[in-house]
Amino acid sequence: MKKIAILVLVIIATAFTVQAQRYAIIDTKYILSKIPEYKDADKKLQLIGEQWQKEIDDKQAQLDKMYKNYEAEQFMLTEELKKKREDELFTREKEVRDLQKKRFGYEGDLFKERQKLVKPVQDKVYNAVQKMAIAKAFDFVLDKSEGITIIFADPKLDKSEDVLKELGVKN
Repeated sequence: MKKIAILVLVIIATAFTVQAQRYAIIDTKYILSKIPEYKDADKKLQLIGEQWQKEIDDKQAQLDKMYKNYEAEQFMLTEELKKKREDELFTREKEVRDLQKKRFGYEGDLFKERQKLVKPVQDKVYNAVQKMAIAKAFDFVLDKSEGITIIFADPKLDKSEDVLKELGVKN
């Protein structure tokens, strides 16, 4: 009888603990796909990306042509002309790589365009999620679109200061 009573108390305590925290799950990809501003920004980014990629592909095609010409003519060239052509090929190849890095690299032009066009829409979504979470008293809002990511957590549940205190770190 004692075991049954203890088991019932544990189940009841667990139920109250689970109820104490309220969660919500959202899908930001789905939400963003329904926002016209985001669709427009995404289309603009795709067009810009395609345009820049075409520019890079054209330069790469020119470089490939130059390289093939060099391979065909290298036996007839003097050492001085060979060196000059190799330097030119190297310079052009570096230009193509630099352009690709400038356009598509980490914090490149495409990244900056994305920040300019998409981030304001994402910020609106974030603010809406935060308002909804506060209004409906959710402790956590998880995003399922790209794995589980915590979008909002009730600041009351943040125990970072307690951990810092335990570690002896002062503010």
